[in-house]
Amino acid sequence: MQSLYYHTCNPIIFTIGPISLHWYGVMYGLGFIYAMWSLSYRMRHFNNASWTHPDVEHLLCLCFFGVLLGGRIGYVLFYQWSFFSNNLLWIFKIWEGGMSFHGGLIGVIISIAWFSHKKNRPFFQISDFVVPAVPFGLGLGRLGNFINGELWGRIAIDIPWAMLFPNSVYQDVLILLDHPEWEPLFDNYGVLPRHPSQLYEMFLEGVILFVIISKFIRQPHPVGSVSGLFLICYGVFRIIAEIFRQPDSQLGLINNIVTMGQILSCPMIILGAIIIYFAYR
Repeated sequence: MQSLYYHTCNPIIFTIGPISLHWYGVMYGLGFIYAMWSLSYRMRHFNNASWTHPDVEHLLCLCFFGVLLGGRIGYVLFYQWSFFSNNLLWIFKIWEGGMSFHGGLIGVIISIAWFSHKKNRPFFQISDFVVPAVPFGLGLGRLGNFINGELWGRIAIDIPWAMLFPNSVYQDVLILLDHPEWEPLFDNYGVLPRHPSQLYEMFLEGVILFVIISKFIRQPHPVGSVSGLFLICYGVFRIIAEIFRQPDSQLGLINNIVTMGQILSCPMIILGAIIIYFAYR
């Protein structure tokens, strides 16, 4: 029988009295710090739109709160409404995970639209400025998911890098009802081996997307093209990653075909293609 790795990461860095520092929250903080550095660097070296430090700080603060509020509200509405409607206080426990990228994206779009209105700047000029800083934060967020031991992948019996996530035991018991042939594996390890899909997403949405956007912005392109490229690439990468990610237990596969993440990513690809089409026209 193959040797498998147990997920043993502690999501808490340290605890002092009633206060705990979570890796998931640290990842958000590091993403914000990188975004501040990245946009400040681009402002100094490629300041074609007369950006100032107060502008960058104001915009990033708006986007940060847009990510937090939109991501949490999106998760509640898209994935866990039945649970959160009966546990309202749980909505505020962001450090325990449960954020929706698509909800966070909507929050950022609203933040940029408000900034665009107040500063009288074109929307896509702002979004093109912000987008290159996003993949780094996305990659850190997926690393935080991995450390939390959440959003694990689907059952993976034969791959050598499969992992054992102790938190998946409840889902594994349900899966055994349809796949009794996996009972020896379950009896041996206590859980079933799974794809570490959080790391797949970190690689696709973080590393690969970062490289694509970074190379793209080295040359001048029409306003809106960077934003459109981001929407297309993220949508495609998310759809691919969802093939290996375990569908949310409360939703499962919709019509036994697609996941909620794949459904929400399709409009991103369509919108990105439309933006690029009109940008290059």
